[in-house]
Amino acid sequence: MPAFVTLDSVTYRAPDGRTLLENLTLAFGRERTGLVGRNGVGKTTLIRLVLGELTPTFGTIATLGRLALLRQVLGPPEGDASLADILGVREGLERLARLEAGAGAGGDLEHADWALQQRTETALADVGLAGFPLDRPAASLSGGEATRAALAALLIAEPDVLIMDEPTNNLDLGARAAVADLLAGWKGGAIVVSHDRTLLRQMDRIVELTSLGANVYGGSYDLYAERKAAEEAAAVRDLEAAGQTLGRVKGEIQTARERKWKSDARGRRVRAKGGQPRIVLNAKKGRAQDSGGRLTRLAERQRGEAERDLADAEARIERVRRLMFELPASELAAGRQVLAFDGVGFAWPDGRRVLDKLSFRMVGPARVAVTGPNGAGKTTLIRLAIGELQPDRGDIRRGVEAVLLDQRVGLLAVDETLTQNFRRLNPGANDNDAHAALARFLFRNVQGGKLAGELSGGERLRAGLACVLMRPHPPQLIVLDEPTNHVDLDSIAAIEAALAAYDGALLVVSHDRDFLGAIDVDRFLLLPEGEGGTHAAASGEGR
Repeated sequence: MPAFVTLDSVTYRAPDGRTLLENLTLAFGRERTGLVGRNGVGKTTLIRLVLGELTPTFGTIATLGRLALLRQVLGPPEGDASLADILGVREGLERLARLEAGAGAGGDLEHADWALQQRTETALADVGLAGFPLDRPAASLSGGEATRAALAALLIAEPDVLIMDEPTNNLDLGARAAVADLLAGWKGGAIVVSHDRTLLRQMDRIVELTSLGANVYGGSYDLYAERKAAEEAAAVRDLEAAGQTLGRVKGEIQTARERKWKSDARGRRVRAKGGQPRIVLNAKKGRAQDSGGRLTRLAERQRGEAERDLADAEARIERVRRLMFELPASELAAGRQVLAFDGVGFAWPDGRRVLDKLSFRMVGPARVAVTGPNGAGKTTLIRLAIGELQPDRGDIRRGVEAVLLDQRVGLLAVDETLTQNFRRLNPGANDNDAHAALARFLFRNVQGGKLAGELSGGERLRAGLACVLMRPHPPQLIVLDEPTNHVDLDSIAAIEAALAAYDGALLVVSHDRDFLGAIDVDRFLLLPEGEGGTHAAASGEGR
């Protein structure tokens, strides 16, 4: 079967001259493909090229069949848009209604889709929106409902290829499950840009974009991760072997040169004594020069080959190198009370109650994950925890200094450099302090001069951690709100490793089960859905 999408030697250069994709050849057929890679490597650019929103600088892109896109961020509904508008069926259903009423206009019969009503009802049922009236205002839908409606629109359109750009960002577990269910039953092609490892486990293959091109891995995420780890280990071994070979070749060249110097010195001494005929001496000198020339050419060829092998090995290591950094010690005592909620409730000024009768305690280096559907009050809870909001019922006791890092790391001013951000957040620090602190978090040399607004998601989180944890007395409670949103897989792995080794307390809002497992969460707070939610269910014991 021919591919639905074929890229042939595609290069794309951004308007500022940066090359985002170069000489890329790929094909997408009737399989589910997970598209991964570091932030900024060109994943979204590739999607826009496939959709025809961008034109390649060089090369060609051919598409066969219909494509449909689920965007990363669903925009707010326009005006009086209804559920039918989100589904893209209003015009088609109105056409059918006119025909059934005997009032069809020109072209209605020709363009009528008689299966549209049934397809719409089936799609809504498949995504968990059965019975929703099509005239329901789009603005009245929750975020999860709007996502489900967008998924239903894809099912109704029946495209040959689904294209999804980070489809599970900002979604609760229920909406994430709806995306996963749609993909699990999809019979056509799918291109899914994602760092959601649960979703990537449903893929038939993984395509990894790197600065060197695209690598294709058959199978789902776990097989990809296993093969990547093997590649990285092999690359490290190759680099060590290439370095040893180059060192050996240089040593052999040096030894050969020393022998040649000694031989030449003996020849000069013999000629100086004058005991042999000049013609014999000149012949020996010529042979020595020829031998020296051959030795030099051989040595240069051997060294050149060894240096090329080393350069190739270094290039592979650069491609697969993992970020690694460590968080400074918080020195939080095991028995220290970190945070306590006792019968806490909170209502907004309009009377909408978000939390009620919420009680839990964190002691020592506890690691608590807050989960629940969107709208249950997770963000409200963490704002209460750090003192940004105050409860209208109950009591909150805060035993240590805490810092909040939301998914956009809002404490960083986007129009300031990293050095400026550090000094603003740490008034007693000078530029040397800022550079030293940022270097601990892998922002070295001139990188301190980058604007915070230019950072990727993973870089932004690292910069935020550097700014708040490199104080003389770092906070002993880190509060994280969906930290893996907008962060690539390499950065997630580095952040997981750093947080797993951290000796302070963690309060985390996240739907990423892989992340929560990697940082060794020991307790879950489940917030129920609905206004006036009562008790949060807790599972697991504190550390």
